[in-house]
Amino acid sequence: MVTDLVSLAFIALIAFLCPIICKLIPNKAVPETVLLLAAGALVGPHVLNIVQVTDATSLLSDLGLAFLFLLAGYEISPKNLTGSEGRRGAATWFITFAIAFLVVVAWPSFSVFSVDGMAVAIALTTTALGTLLPILQERGLMDTRIGSEILAYGTWGELLPVLAMTLLLSTRAKWETMLILLAFIVIALAAAALPKHARRVGSWLYRFVIENANTNAQMLVRTVNLLLIGLTAISALFDLDIVLGAFAAGFIMRYLIPEGNPTLEMKHSAMAYGFFIPLFFVMSGAKIDMTAVGANPGLLLMFIALLLFVRALPIFVSLSLGKTSRDMTVPERLTVAFYCTTALPIIVAVTTVAVSAGAMDQATASVLVAAGGITVFIMPLLASITARSVNADLGRALREIRDEPRAIAHILAEHHRHERALHRQLKERLRAAGAGHVDVFDLTERCPGGVCPVPPDADDDGR
Repeated sequence: MVTDLVSLAFIALIAFLCPIICKLIPNKAVPETVLLLAAGALVGPHVLNIVQVTDATSLLSDLGLAFLFLLAGYEISPKNLTGSEGRRGAATWFITFAIAFLVVVAWPSFSVFSVDGMAVAIALTTTALGTLLPILQERGLMDTRIGSEILAYGTWGELLPVLAMTLLLSTRAKWETMLILLAFIVIALAAAALPKHARRVGSWLYRFVIENANTNAQMLVRTVNLLLIGLTAISALFDLDIVLGAFAAGFIMRYLIPEGNPTLEMKHSAMAYGFFIPLFFVMSGAKIDMTAVGANPGLLLMFIALLLFVRALPIFVSLSLGKTSRDMTVPERLTVAFYCTTALPIIVAVTTVAVSAGAMDQATASVLVAAGGITVFIMPLLASITARSVNADLGRALREIRDEPRAIAHILAEHHRHERALHRQLKERLRAAGAGHVDVFDLTERCPGGVCPVPPDADDDGR
């Protein structure tokens, strides 16, 4: 008990300090998730040995993972699963999975017909939508064209790997897994249908829950917690990954309240991001064996490179060929592809399954989880770099570098100056026109022809 409380105290301290540190870093270049992982690895049993991985802390960490996928499932709108964008997102995922399958076949360290190889193949196809959502909201991308494309590809990049985990990482016969999955789906459908029926008939229990939603009873919060923990418990009883139950709970929440409930969302966000989700990321970091990561940097770099090849490249190609997205600029398409290559929670989940099955050693799992953590830092960073080039003439700069490679430093400096000046001028024009929040991805659409020339005498600030 004392060990668990000491571990929780340090986790709470880390969760308190990380947002402050993020605020002190210029331009919020390092996401909070990265700091939580790094701090967890530092205080974990493999380095300072302050935070212990016990049954109690592991249970709380699993609840953090469940809350993360609950909120991710809740944020998924049906329009992200259907329509041309949704269909392209689904088709692209299957292409990425086929590429990942071939990569693992050619990778001598893993066998694609074993749990470890299939876990790696699934990990290479994932998008950490639940981790991305706070970053996208913070950067004001949710209601932009770029944001809608990220959601379209990212939704399938989180949903389909969850289903693939259930079907492909099970040690049971496939027909048994299918029957168990079908039984779980029936239970989930019943969990969605009962509240709908209760609301339609106006039952006493439904009225009681609504009337006491904001009293000390907090019945609406308790109802959602019952749904979440109940479905994750059923997943565990059926020997399915708890991620499936949490994701299903999020879908059911969105089905029951399609118009949303700001008060309920605020309360669950407070519970999730205030305690459980930071704890999950710290505990995920605590499980990383930094010695193993340092001893195998080649695997770390190779896995990150493969994520770009398997996930980012097909998304970029899909955006380039899609009828509704081919008019996007190269930096815009790169931005979507980089964001959708952010991966972590599914990597944690699949490596945990593989280690538990005895198919993967903890050292390899540590390297893969560390690589997933690095993507949470490097992919949004790369996306922000390409985002800043959305309205600047990046192609011209590349052509100049090709013609005069020795002048690359001067060309990049001039390009950066032009970029800053252009963005400052565009923002000032939009604010002068009465625009409120100015989004970098809206600038191209809101300026005639997508280009607003910068005066020759403009200084570095665009004045």
